[in-house]
Amino acid sequence: MKERLTEKFRELYGSGGDIRAYFAPGRVNLIGEHTDYNGGHVFPCALTIGTYGIARKREDRRLRFYSLNFDQMGVVETGLDELIPNEAAGWTNYPKGVMWAFEKRGYKLTHGLDILIYGDIPNGSGLSSSASLEVLTGLILKDIYGLDVPMTEVALIGQYSENNFNGCNCGIMDQFASAMGKKDNAVFLDTETLEYEYAPVVLADARIVITNSKVKHSLVDSAYNDRRRESEEALMELRRVIDIKTLGDLTEQEFEAHKSAIGNEVCRRRAKHAVYENRRTIRAVEALKNNDIELFGRLMNASHISLRDDYEVSCEEIDLLVELAWEVPGVIGSRITGGGFGGCTVSIVRKDAVDTFIQTLGKAYREQAGHEVEFYVVDIGDGAHRL
Repeated sequence: MKERLTEKFRELYGSGGDIRAYFAPGRVNLIGEHTDYNGGHVFPCALTIGTYGIARKREDRRLRFYSLNFDQMGVVETGLDELIPNEAAGWTNYPKGVMWAFEKRGYKLTHGLDILIYGDIPNGSGLSSSASLEVLTGLILKDIYGLDVPMTEVALIGQYSENNFNGCNCGIMDQFASAMGKKDNAVFLDTETLEYEYAPVVLADARIVITNSKVKHSLVDSAYNDRRRESEEALMELRRVIDIKTLGDLTEQEFEAHKSAIGNEVCRRRAKHAVYENRRTIRAVEALKNNDIELFGRLMNASHISLRDDYEVSCEEIDLLVELAWEVPGVIGSRITGGGFGGCTVSIVRKDAVDTFIQTLGKAYREQAGHEVEFYVVDIGDGAHRL
């Protein structure tokens, strides 16, 4: 891949100079959804699919971007003095946003760049193609400019750029998983403190299967920001009766004792999900450490029900895929993953049932939803790195 993309880079921009190659992974979250901006825990892992970048420093302040995924746009040219959001700029708003955020943090970018991008994450799948691109850009800037920026800071800068440049009020999980992933491990992250630990994902005779519903979503244009606002409203009302900083501070019992303080029934359900999902995530990681994969699967299933009913971020097609999965022998657990409103499900499936799982869901989804579905039997990869 590196050689093929470098050849394309030279074809576009010419040879010579210090041409460097990078990779930042996408992620799948095993459990802990919509908890990352509610002060809770998440449990994502980096994938072996993600975003590749080839880059070279220029002598002037111009920026040239090209993506093999959006080749119809050709080479998009701008400059370091023109870092403003622009709808016509399309995908380049993500790397531009990271550059803007680096400068906001006091890191000086003195020279422009030529950049080529290729991603093998399906767009709109909910596997964090945007976070992968943001972390990739941060890694390029850190390396080429020789900046002393920890990868945890690269993740935070990526989140800041998406919040403030691209207008999606996302939490830290996606960028953190892409920046800090570790092969064969998931990241157990406390999103309030950023304390984290790696937990080996030892599934013995099972595999992680991601199912792409082919229903695309855009978090900026969806109800994602509404869910965050509703959660914050619930938190403000709870703070009148109990001393907490985030919804993640509460146990289920504490929430039940004080939930009547939340006047709006919808906000109450949003808060319930945030509290219960956080506790499910903590228990799920403990179950994995104890090799209790069956309990882990039951907690995944409960997570989906909560996301469907209390947080209302699922959709008809995703619910169909999950309910079909639950009926297949050998499926340990299945749930929606990602921001919601489409995208993918993640399932843990026994190895000897993977083929049946794919055939059964593929056929039933085609008959009931009217179009094809894609499956990825995935491995857990490393975080962002230079190739």
